[in-house]
Formats: sequence, structure tokens, C-alpha cells
Amino acid sequence: MPAFVTEEPLAVRFVLRNGKEWTARLAGLPNPRLARDLAEGLAACAHPHGGIGAKNPAERYAVSVRQMVKKLSETGFSGSAAELTKSMLLRFWLSGTHERECDTRILLKGLDGLTGCLRPEVRAMLEGRAVQPHPPVRAYAAYTDGEWERLENACRSVIDVSRHRQREMLNLAAIGQDPRESRRHSEADIAWLMLRDGPVSGHAYCAYVQGYVRKRPEVSYAAVRSVREDLFPTPRVQIAYRLLFGLYSGVVPDGIDDLELGDIEWAGNSTILLGYYKGRTGPEGATPPRQAVRLLEQWLAHAAKLRTFAAPGLRESLWIAAEPHGVNGVIGHQWTNKPQRDFIRDLKLVDDADERLKVHRGRIRATYEERLARRGWTGRTTIDPNHTARTEGDHYVTPTTPAQLDAVESIIEDGQADILRKALPPVVLTSEAAAELAAAFPEAVRRLELDAGAMAELVGGERDVFTAACADQLAGVHGPKGKPCPARPWVCLLCPLALFLPRHTVNLLRLKAFFARQFRQMPVVQFVRVFGPYAERLDNEILPRLSAQVKADAQLEVADDDHELPLRPEEYSA
Repeated sequence: MPAFVTEEPLAVRFVLRNGKEWTARLAGLPNPRLARDLAEGLAACAHPHGGIGAKNPAERYAVSVRQMVKKLSETGFSGSAAELTKSMLLRFWLSGTHERECDTRILLKGLDGLTGCLRPEVRAMLEGRAVQPHPPVRAYAAYTDGEWERLENACRSVIDVSRHRQREMLNLAAIGQDPRESRRHSEADIAWLMLRDGPVSGHAYCAYVQGYVRKRPEVSYAAVRSVREDLFPTPRVQIAYRLLFGLYSGVVPDGIDDLELGDIEWAGNSTILLGYYKGRTGPEGATPPRQAVRLLEQWLAHAAKLRTFAAPGLRESLWIAAEPHGVNGVIGHQWTNKPQRDFIRDLKLVDDADERLKVHRGRIRATYEERLARRGWTGRTTIDPNHTARTEGDHYVTPTTPAQLDAVESIIEDGQADILRKALPPVVLTSEAAAELAAAFPEAVRRLELDAGAMAELVGGERDVFTAACADQLAGVHGPKGKPCPARPWVCLLCPLALFLPRHTVNLLRLKAFFARQFRQMPVVQFVRVFGPYAERLDNEILPRLSAQVKADAQLEVADDDHELPLRPEEYSA
């Protein structure tokens, strides 16, 4: 459903790409006519017709609407968008920023495309170049190792202290009583009441007790607040968890903020499939490291008691906290940066220059990837994750010398040859007879340059590898020529040198079971990219050519366990 404008009060209701709703409130502006027109332009630019499909850009465009209306009203303009002139817009844009100019240009284009109300000269100006120069864009600088460790240790310390205090308070609550009956107002009794009624304020606690004893209880609001903060996670503790999860997982900040319980899919005891929404690109998935998984487990346990008191609309949100004053009970993720700034200030975190550490979660993600790169793997195929391989190829690796051009052409030729080799049909025999190979696959015999002795070795088992019989392990198809092939077991499924016989059925079925285990623990997109072509070849072209009896007998020897395959430690299923 597209965005739409509501009247009285003026607002724009968005339905974001992730299915959530958000409202831009535009009431109370000094020029209602212009505000109404810009609201129509904002709705026209929203998802699915336009590019505004996430909460952050929607907020930014709403701010642009408010600023444009206020700034133009200060100059005495009180008309509609149809009355705007070139000089008015030029003065407004020159007094602002490049981002604000671009936002308001898009809003006016959206309005004009919907109503055609703008003056021709204004419409022509909107199609021209921006007045304000584009500010220089720099990549996020990674935190130093010292800054990274200080931030990690600070978050870990806040979490550990909070979990310890919660355990102590839960033990006290187990021996507490109803404070109306005990009249002691001890920490145990206050904790007992909060486990029953949720996080209450000092005023609510006193009202509860006073309603029974008819006099003000002798308990301070500070004692009630202390118990509440020990028993339930506060916004400060929630921020520590969110920052540390970013440090451990490298997930984009907006993806972390919007996580819900349904986005976490458990695939074993120590592996999860995490589905999140990245504002710039849409739905994404990841398999976080075990350290991040353990942290999520701790958070879910830490917030479990509080979650039972959350409102239905908030209960599925991953990040919840007890409201600091206990008035509003349970709150969700706070969208302002003030709690994070207060968190850094209270912990007295400093950078290497002994200045207050500036925490930017986009910078945390950049540091995570930089640390991965130092270990030899980034998890990415492009320099910038927002670029396509073609864009980076055109801009970053364009050959400039004849030698570089020859090298690039050689790489392209090798890649094309590899694609052609993978497209060749598999060679599958139903019996172990060299005569059948020569009769059924004369083209394969010619292509592999097999003589009678080589064919006998192939079908006799002397050239067997785990998945198939290999015509030449020293051919250099998947590694250096003249050295044994280093390919993983599943690579043989697409190799033109592989020959599949009935005796390989057991290992082929073990490989099929391995693919099934990997599919359960990996995001679909990642599985298709890593194992998809091999699994398709195995299921559709190799196993169907083997007899049902051979496969039934072989299935009895398959234990559905990773130890049946020659895997590296990092390749084991969870």
C-alpha cells in the first residue's frame, strides 16, 4: 500500500519496505498550503512508487519539509507550491546544505509529477544541476585496536555487572513477600512485587502499599528505582548489548535496531540464521559468529522477565528496556542518539588522543570488516558493499598498460573456459566396465584423451577420489598444474574430468546429506551462491542416472554426519 496524506492534523502515513508503518507529522507549520503540497510530494516519493522506503530517509525528508516551509515563511511567502519562483528557491537552497537542496528538489518533482502545478521555469530548474556543491565523502575510518578494546570491555563490563545484579535480585525475590502483608519494604519484597506486576515507579509502589495500610510507607523512591534497575534491563544496558552485538557480528546498524524475535531462526545450539532489513538495499541475511550468538542468548535471558510485561505490539521487538522512571513500564529501542551519548559520557570512554570517544555504529561495522581483512577474509566480493562488481571493475581495476590488459584478458578467457567446462554433462556409468565408457561416452573418451590403460584405471578404482574417479589429478583445472588437485569434494560434481560409477553412490549420498545440513543453517541466498550449482547437478543429473536399488543399498551406509566427509574445521555443520 503506498503512502497517503491525512488531514486534521496534517501527516503522511508511510508503509515501509519492511512492512512497518511510520507517520511524518506536519501539523502546526506556519504555511499550511505549502505544507499540504509538500506532503503530497512526500507521499508521491514514498515506497513503492518512489525510493523512500526506510524510516531514516523518511524522517530526513519530513525534516526537509518542515525546514522549507519555515524558512520560506520567514521571507514572507504564504502561497502554495504553484506560486514558488526561481529566485525564492535559489535563496532557500543557497542558505542551506546540499542534502537539504536534493531532498526538496525530489519533493517538488514528486509533487509536479502528480499535479503538474509548478511553473515552467521552476520545473526546468529542477531538472538542472544542484546549486550547492556535493560535500566530499570519506569512508569511515576504522577504530584503532586500543579504541576497539576499550569500547568492547566497557560494554562487556556493563552487561556482566547487570546480569550479576539481576541474578542476586531474582534470588531475593524468591524469598520476598507481598509488601502489604510484610510491611518491611525490603529489597526482597519490592522485587517480589515487581516480578508480579512489572517495573513500577516509586509513586506507584507507595500507592499500592498505602492503599492498604492507610499511611505513607517508609520507603524511598531511590530504593524502588534501584530494585527496578537491577531486576530489569535499562536503556543503558540495552545500548551496551546493541553496541557489543555490532562489534561481534558486523551487522548494519539499522538492521540491528529493527530486529524482532521472528528474525532469529535457530539452526542448532550454537548457530542462528539472522534475517534483517538494510535500509539501502532491502532484506539481507547472515549467520553471526558464535560470540554474537552467545551474546544474543544472554540478552534474551536477561530480558525474558521484562518481556512478559511488554505491550503486545512491543513483545516481539528484540530490544526492549524498562522505562527509566518506571512510569511507562516497558519501552522499545530509542531512536535518538542521546542515550548512546550519555552512555559514552558516563563510562568516560576516550580515544587514542585522550578525547571523548565518538561512537558511530557505521564506523563499528567498518572496523569489523577491517579486522576481518587483516585476518585474510572480508566476506565480501567488492571493495564497497554498496557497489556492484561491474561498477568496481569499471572504476577501480580498469587496465591501463598492455601488460595489465593481457593479464585481464587471460583471466576472462580462463573464466569463460571454466564456465564451458562446467556446462558439460556429467559422465555417469551404471556398471564398472571400460567397454561401457568407450561405447556410451566416445566424446568424453576423446576429450579426456583416455587410452585403454587409463580407462581401465578409471573404472577399476585406481584414480578414485572421494566423490568420483578423476581422469587426471595433475591437470591443474582447480589448482597449480602438475600438483594434486586441491578441490573440495563437491567441486568434482561440476568437473569435466570426473567419472561417476555405482561405487561412488554412498559418498554422493553423504554429500547430498551434507548439502541438506548446510541448507538448514545458511541463508538461502548464501547457500545458492556457495553450493547451489553443485547441489543442482547432484540432484538432477547424477543421482537420477543411478539405479534405485544401488541408491537404496547405499543409503543404509549414510549416517548423516559431517565426519563421513573430508571437511576442514570451518566447513562443519553446526
